[in-house]
Amino acid sequence: MRLFFRLFLLLVVIGLVIQVVPYGRDHENPKTVQEIKWNTPATRTLASNGCMDCHSNLTTWPWYTSIAPVSWLTSRDAEEGRAKLNFSEWQRAQEVDLQEVIDVIREKEMPPLQYRVIHSEARLTDTERQQLEAGLVASWKADPPGK
Repeated sequence: MRLFFRLFLLLVVIGLVIQVVPYGRDHENPKTVQEIKWNTPATRTLASNGCMDCHSNLTTWPWYTSIAPVSWLTSRDAEEGRAKLNFSEWQRAQEVDLQEVIDVIREKEMPPLQYRVIHSEARLTDTERQQLEAGLVASWKADPPGK
């Protein structure tokens, strides 16, 4: 029992100490420069529910994203997601192409499991995934990035 208490106390101390690491607490979203022209409001809603926290400058930062190590993970995910595909900076070329986006949606790699566990609205049904795919294809082709 003493060992358990010591391990618990050690974890609490580590948890408190890591709070001083400043990374992951800057929750200032960059300005939206040029959002993709969505083919329908429904497509935008589906993208908003499952994609845009990491793939736009419209990230919602819940309270728990200010607590390390969750703050580190969410900041990294948003930074990496925005670098690959950013629906808020559509004026620039995107790192991924349309087929790559469709593939990760079809294979249920996006949104990632850890995001879906916390965000019920991101748990898209198969029908919603198909609607999102069709909407993204229509939107992307009508308004390609980087123009």
